[in-house]
Formats: sequence, C-alpha cells, structure tokens
Amino acid sequence: MYIKEINGPVVKVKGVEKLSMNEMVKVGNLHLIGEVISIDEDEATVQVYEETSMLKPKEPIEGTGQMLSVALGPGLLGSIYDGIQRPLNKLIEKSGSFIGRGVEEFGLDLSKSWEVVFLKKKGDIVKGGDVISQVQETKHIVHKIMVPADIQGKIVEIKQNGSYKVDEVLAKIQTEDGIKEIKMYQFWPIKVPRVVKNKLEPNIPLITGQRVIDIFFPISKGGTAAIPGGFGTGKTITQHQLAKWAEADIIVYIGCGERGNEMTEVLEEFPNLQDPKTGVPLMERTVLIANTSNMPVSAREASIYTGVTIAEYYRDMGYNVAVMADSTSRWAEALRELSGRLEEMPAEEGYPAYLASRIGQFYERAGLSENLNDTNGSVTIIGAVSPPGGDFSEPVTQSTTRFVKCFWGLDKNLAYSRHYPSINWITSYSGYAGDLKEWFTKNVTKDWSQYRNEAMELLNQDDALQQTIKIVGEDVLPDIQKLVVSIARIIKIGILQQNAFSEVDSYCQLEKQHMMLKIIIDTYYKAKTFINRSVPITQVLPSEITRKLLIMKEDITNLNEFKKIEDLLSKHFEELEKKYNS
Repeated sequence: MYIKEINGPVVKVKGVEKLSMNEMVKVGNLHLIGEVISIDEDEATVQVYEETSMLKPKEPIEGTGQMLSVALGPGLLGSIYDGIQRPLNKLIEKSGSFIGRGVEEFGLDLSKSWEVVFLKKKGDIVKGGDVISQVQETKHIVHKIMVPADIQGKIVEIKQNGSYKVDEVLAKIQTEDGIKEIKMYQFWPIKVPRVVKNKLEPNIPLITGQRVIDIFFPISKGGTAAIPGGFGTGKTITQHQLAKWAEADIIVYIGCGERGNEMTEVLEEFPNLQDPKTGVPLMERTVLIANTSNMPVSAREASIYTGVTIAEYYRDMGYNVAVMADSTSRWAEALRELSGRLEEMPAEEGYPAYLASRIGQFYERAGLSENLNDTNGSVTIIGAVSPPGGDFSEPVTQSTTRFVKCFWGLDKNLAYSRHYPSINWITSYSGYAGDLKEWFTKNVTKDWSQYRNEAMELLNQDDALQQTIKIVGEDVLPDIQKLVVSIARIIKIGILQQNAFSEVDSYCQLEKQHMMLKIIIDTYYKAKTFINRSVPITQVLPSEITRKLLIMKEDITNLNEFKKIEDLLSKHFEELEKKYNS
C-alpha cells in the first residue's frame, strides 16, 4: 500500500485490499496516525490526524487491524491529552514544546504501579462489565477494573492483592473462544458507543449551583444542553463554573478547536483550582483534552469522540460524568473542511449534508443508564456553540437544537452590560423542567415549580413592558405595571445575575435559591394588594426594601438569616396596613 495523492489532511491510498472501513493506519515514513473513511475498489481515502506537510507520494501505508481506539484504565484522571489521546506532557518530553509529528505515546503511564484490590476469585463466573478489582485512582475516586463487554466465562487464574502496572495481566478468563487475558486497561473504539443494559428516564437534576440554570432551565443527569453565544458572551466561563460546581463525579473538558490563549487559560487554571467538594485540586477528577485551532482539523473531529468515550467508561463504573465540549462549532468547521477536501456536495453554508446526523450521534451518547454491572451512571453533555456574529439561525446552532433538550442562549447585550451568566431568560428553555418537577417537589419544596412559573410569568410581562418603556418611558406606566417592572428587575439582578468570582455567590445551594425566589415572589403579591388599594409604589417598595432584596445573594451566608429579611418585610407591610387603614 502506498500514497497516491495528498490533499491537506486527506490522503488517497492505492492497493488497499487488506484495509477495512474505519481502520486506523500509519501514514508515510513518519507513521502519521490516520483513519480509513472510504474504500473504492483498490483505492482508499484516509483522513490524517496530524500535519501532512512534506508527505510524498509513493510513501508506504501500514494498517493496524483495529479502529481508532483509546486506552481506558487508571491514570486518565488528571491527564491532559491531545485529540487522539496522546498525553501532552509525554509528547513535550519527547519532542519539545513544538510537538513533532509521528510521535507515538501510550495514553496511560506504563511505568506507574497501582495498588490493586481484587473482588473476584478463581472459579467465579464473570461477564462483560463485572468488576474484578479496584484501584484508588485519586483520593476520592475509586477506579473499577471491569471485564470487557465482549468477554464472558470462568476465571481460571487471578492475582493476589498487590502493586501492579497497567499492562500486567491481572486475570485469565476461560471463554468459548479460548483464554482471555484481563489487564488493568482495555481499548475501545471512539466512534462506537459503549454498551449499557438499559437507558433510564432522566428524572434526577444535575445541580449546578447556578440559579438561572437550576431554577429556570434545569438539566438532568444524563441530559444534553447547548450554550450558544457570540464572541465575548461568556461560554467558556459558564462551562468553567459548571465544571467546578456541577454535582458530577467526573469532568471531561474538551477544548475542541478553541483559540490557543483560551485553552492555555484552562490548562493553567484547572490544575490550580481547588475542588469545592473535596478540597483537593479539581484536576483529580478531571480529564482535559486540548485540541486548539492551529492543530490539524481531523484531530479536532476525533477529540469530541475521544472525550465522550472516556466519559462513558467512567459512567460504566457507576459515576455521574459531565462532558464540556468547547466548542462544537469548531468541530463542525472541521467536518466542513474535510468534506470540501473530499469534494462532497455541500449543503447550507458549505457544511456537509450529514452535519445534523453527526451532531445527533454525538449528543445521543448522553444518558442516564443502567450499566452491565447493575450500577447506574450518567453522561451529561454540555456543548458550547459559537455561531458567527451570534446568529442563532446558522446551521450548527439549528442542528444542535434538534438534539438537545436544554438551550441556554447567551445574549451579547446582557454580556456587554456585565450581566453574567448572560443566559437570556426569554430565548432559553429546558425540556427537563417537567421531568424534574417531582424530584424538586420531593427533595426541596412542593412550591418549587409554582414559584418558578410565577417568576417566568413576571419576566415575560416585563419583556413586553420594556417595549412600551422604550417608546414612552416608565413614568407613564400605571403603578401595577411599575410593580411588575420593579420585581422583574429584582429577579434579574438578585436571582439571574451571579458572580463567578465571589466567595459567597459563586455557588448557590438549592434551599437558598428557593428562599430567595420565594421572598421576592411573596413580596410581589403582598405589594400588589396595596397597589390595588391605590397606595403609591414608592411607599410599597421603598429603596431600602428593594436594596435588601437585591443583595440577598451576597448577604445571606446562612439559611437562618432569611428570617431577618422576612421579619423586615412583615414589619414594613404591617406599618403600611396601619397607615392606610387608619
């Protein structure tokens, strides 16, 4: 087999009788990693995951006999990989800061020993997904060594508790096809979803501590969400907040085609961030996949699948995993470039006709699942979308909305006015709100949905009134409408706005979220009764009351302190009652 034609990352290969579709190959004298994407008689098309400059026709092609796969085992957490699971720190050691081409490096550290505790014994019958041993991967995460999904049989040999390296044989299983060796790691092709027993209803929320999400646009464990927004609207910082505070056991952060300076910020910040749940570095439960915009476009496409495969692996152990993909637009641009190189018929804005199906295949790998070993785990996928000019009607955003149930649309006007997170409460939505109603009612308060719906109604009324205010001003509005505008402003600033850099307000527990919203909505209805009795709004909602409601998010550090605000409001309305009843 040899190279016939080179067109950027797309290479035509001659004499391919022994190659298979989607087989991983080594291209040229440098052994660049590539994947077979089409076969036509004795010719094949290969997309190369590395830079192809200086590659020449007639150079050899070598098949590997397997699909592009990742190594799954202890040592993934805390690692930083490129798009095809090569550890960047090892690549730097081999080739310096400017990573060379054709550098091969195994995805896991083969020199490190792990303390293995065995849970099975000789003679036990095991099947795919069963846990035969476990390793304390980090201080708070136990890594479970599972039997590969396609193996079933009797353990005929197994080691004792002790220290082993990832490539040592831990057990041997007698199967119908002969003896199978079980090591601490296993390979899995990145474009094939891992096997589960059942998909479950997504009826448990992924608590994020971000009020605009938890109250108004919640996401479930195993759910899907898109964060579309133009440049500077806060997509990356929103995902940082979710990575830091979301109730996920494991975080997989995929920097897919982002600018180098943004990815550098992530790589420098995450190792230094303290996990608020455990007090240890956040990296101890995080896997980073760095694929910047100046890296080969093919690897950009692969990085998405690499990340979600690692996420599914930890899900199979019974963990809740959150995948942050930043950004799927860059991934789609990689698809567009490769499609152009392949001379395929372009669809809207030059994207390939299969754009929507590829996006769907990615988001479909999310879900709350019953695993083969009878544990439950989840993969939640949160993808940032970077529409050019903030235009949500472009193909990537539109295709994404077909497959996600949460849409957190970022608004440039909110961002430019320093309102963060800049999630627009009018254009955003969550399809999980109904599914999660029972959980919130049972675990927080039976009034949760009622207060949420009433707040959304006030925000919608305010949006309609803002159109009138732009024309004639707020002064001409009747007091009842001024009250709606005032309460909506308190909700927008006091609830929806949240400071990611505040020690108090960066995370807000559910009980505090509910109490804040309850006090504001109860104040609205109490004030409304006085407005209907012709009491001036300036007396119903004086500035000191408004200010107290606005700064609850920073002032309240203990739930018991809400009693002081409730007493203050009760006293205020009692005095009004006395004044206007006398």
